[in-house]
Amino acid sequence: MNTYRPEEHGINQTSSQYNQGGTYGYNNTQYNQGGTNGYNPQYGANGYNPQYGVNGYNPQYGTNGQFDYTSNGNGMDMSAGFESGNPVQMSGIKNLGAIISNEVIAKSYLFMMVALFITAGAALTTSPAVAIRIITGNGYITFILAELAIVWGADFAIAKNKPILAGILFAAYSYMTGMLFSIFFVLYTGGSLAAVFLMCSGMFAFMAIYGMVTDRDLSSVGNICLMGLVGIIIATCVNLIFLRSSMFDFIVSIVGVLIFVGLTAYDANKTKRIAATSDSNNALAMSMFCALELYLDFINLFLKLLSLFGKRK
Repeated sequence: MNTYRPEEHGINQTSSQYNQGGTYGYNNTQYNQGGTNGYNPQYGANGYNPQYGVNGYNPQYGTNGQFDYTSNGNGMDMSAGFESGNPVQMSGIKNLGAIISNEVIAKSYLFMMVALFITAGAALTTSPAVAIRIITGNGYITFILAELAIVWGADFAIAKNKPILAGILFAAYSYMTGMLFSIFFVLYTGGSLAAVFLMCSGMFAFMAIYGMVTDRDLSSVGNICLMGLVGIIIATCVNLIFLRSSMFDFIVSIVGVLIFVGLTAYDANKTKRIAATSDSNNALAMSMFCALELYLDFINLFLKLLSLFGKRK
C-alpha cells in the first residue's frame, strides 16, 4: 500500500490510503458506507450535507446559494410574495422590518398617513354647517362628481408617471373628504368617534400586516371583495331610494366591514407585489397609487364601523 504524503501529493482523495476498506476507506465505519470521496453520506456530494443541496447550499436558497425559492437563485418567486430579483426578503413577521424598509412600501404608508392627517385637519377646521349645506344642497351631486374626477385624475397622473400631480390631487381629495366628515362632530359623540377610529386603526393595521407577510397571493380574495363592493353599492342605493330600512342598512354595514377588511389585506399584499416590480423611475408614482388605495380602504372601513358602533347625540 502506498504511503500518503501530503507534502508530495497534497490532499489526494484517490490515494490508495483512501481505498475501500482502508483506514479512511469508503466502507470504514468511521465514515460510513457509500460516502463520496470518503465523507459520510450525511454530508452528500463533496462532503456537504444534502440539506445544503448542490455545492453545500441549502435548496431553499437556490442553486447558486442565493436566498431564493426558484431554480436560478435570482430572488424570491411569486409564491413567496415577491417578483424575481427583488432584494427584499420575507420569511414571516420576523422580517417585517425588512419589508417595510422597501422604498415603495414605506412611502405608500407614509403618504396614506399624510392623507389621513389632511382629512382629520379638514374635519376639525371646517364648520359642520358647511358640510350640511353641501349634503342637503343642490351642489351635493356636483361635489361627489368632483371627488370622483379628482380620483380619476390622480390615477391618470400615476399612469403617466407624474407623481407630483397625483400627490396634489390626492391631497385635494383628502381635504374634500374631511370637509364632509366635519358633520360627524354634529351627529356622533366625540367618545364614539375616537373609539371607532381606534377600532378601525387596529383592524386596518392587523390586516395590512397580514397582507404584507403572508406568502399567499391574495388576488382571488381581492376579486371577491371587489364584486362584493359593487353589490353593497347597489344595495345601499336601493335601500336609500326604495326600502329605507334601518335593519337592511345594518346588514349592509356588516357586509361592508368584511369587504373592506378583505380589501385592506388584498391592497397591502398588492403593495408588496408592486414594490417588487418597481424601480427608481416609477417608485414614487407607484407609492402614490398604493397610498390612495390604502387610504380609501381605511376611510370606507371607518365609515362602516361608524354606522355600526357610532353613538349619535
